[in-house]
Amino acid sequence: MTSKPFRLTIIHPCVGRRVGQRTYIKTWRMEPLPAATIAALTPPDVEKRFYDDRLEAIPFDEPTDLVAISVETYTARRSYQIASEYRKRGIPVVMGGFHAALCPDEVAQYADSLVIGEAEEVFPEVLDDWRHGRGKHIYRVLRRPRELRVGPDRSIFRGKHYLPITLIESARGCRFTCEFCAITAAFKGTQNRAPVDRVLAEVRSQRRLGRLFFFIDDNIVSDLKGAKELFRALIGEGIRWVGQASSTVAFDEECLSLMAASGCQGVLIGFESLDEAQLRQMNKSWNLARGGPTQALANLRRHGIRVYGTFIFGYDHDDESSFTRSEGFAREQGMFIAAFNHLTPFPGTPLYKRLEQQGRLLYPAWWLDTNYRYGMVPFQPKSMTPEELERRCIAARRSFYGWDSILKRAKAKVNRHDPWMLFNFLAINAMHRADVVGRNHLPLGDASWTGELLRKS
Repeated sequence: MTSKPFRLTIIHPCVGRRVGQRTYIKTWRMEPLPAATIAALTPPDVEKRFYDDRLEAIPFDEPTDLVAISVETYTARRSYQIASEYRKRGIPVVMGGFHAALCPDEVAQYADSLVIGEAEEVFPEVLDDWRHGRGKHIYRVLRRPRELRVGPDRSIFRGKHYLPITLIESARGCRFTCEFCAITAAFKGTQNRAPVDRVLAEVRSQRRLGRLFFFIDDNIVSDLKGAKELFRALIGEGIRWVGQASSTVAFDEECLSLMAASGCQGVLIGFESLDEAQLRQMNKSWNLARGGPTQALANLRRHGIRVYGTFIFGYDHDDESSFTRSEGFAREQGMFIAAFNHLTPFPGTPLYKRLEQQGRLLYPAWWLDTNYRYGMVPFQPKSMTPEELERRCIAARRSFYGWDSILKRAKAKVNRHDPWMLFNFLAINAMHRADVVGRNHLPLGDASWTGELLRKS
């Protein structure tokens, strides 16, 4: 008589859900790579199931032996709700992810096992321990892996109907030390990369006609030598890709040429502010070097690389002119898309510590506060009210995604390079236009949930 296989349930939690909400925010429906990485680390003799809380109901009564949840700050409250549902049924829950690295003492209250650090280093051990009834409460990764050798198991994505964009991770972390960045706080200003041959094999396995690849690396050019090696390997693969980069790449002609030749269609760049004093406070004054954003954008356009520019507001020198100046700049520069968001103090960051010391946090743990909603400003700005900061961010988005702005930016040569690009420009901008306020004041956690959060005794 053979024993039954050990059963693992992997859950990707949503940020939140309003009472009666049936569909989820379309722009957030992307493949959750952390869940696929956990699946890849699971031995073949373990029976695994995956549920995406954004797309489907979680069958809490389905028999399982262990539940794994990767927690981000925005999904923390919902993660604890889900964990409580399983734990009250006697099923142990293991948690990890960014928020576990930033707030280990908090997450440990809601988990039977806590992974602090990257799962690749310890998850097989976690599984083996629980299979043999000796699961530990804390699993701490003492040293970051030098390379990301394990690729995701995408079989868990079948039938989930994600956006038609393939997510790839070729590097994790960033070597810059921006004051507000949770990535820097979690990885201590370091980055590790995946072997190029592993990334290349993953790209080839997912290549489809018309498919767009999104390299979700926190900063794909943080390690410039490694990035160039990757771009050289991608030349000739016939793919289109986008990614996230620092503005410094715009001043490396070799790298720009390699990016364009490898199929780069665009990059997300955090310009954040056009004000030197603001950038100094962010520890990001290098954004204004060598001609600053104007020259950086000109260099990128010359290589046919489009830009998703991001701006943040709420630093101490921001006033009404900061919004109009940034939105006008993004429009005049013909940015493909842009984001205008208020500053958010994530736990563990120098920004959070500074605002806490200054007594300016309105919700000490905003991600758990039942009065907090997505898009609300959780701190006291210096030159305006929190409500005014929120309203002005929305007004900047509404103006940038107005039809007059969309049609003007569509005339930029880089945005209408070919019919495929022009179609994508119009479709993506229309989607962002429809989503200007769609996610605002979304509750963190499921507002319909009536259970009790179970803390570990």
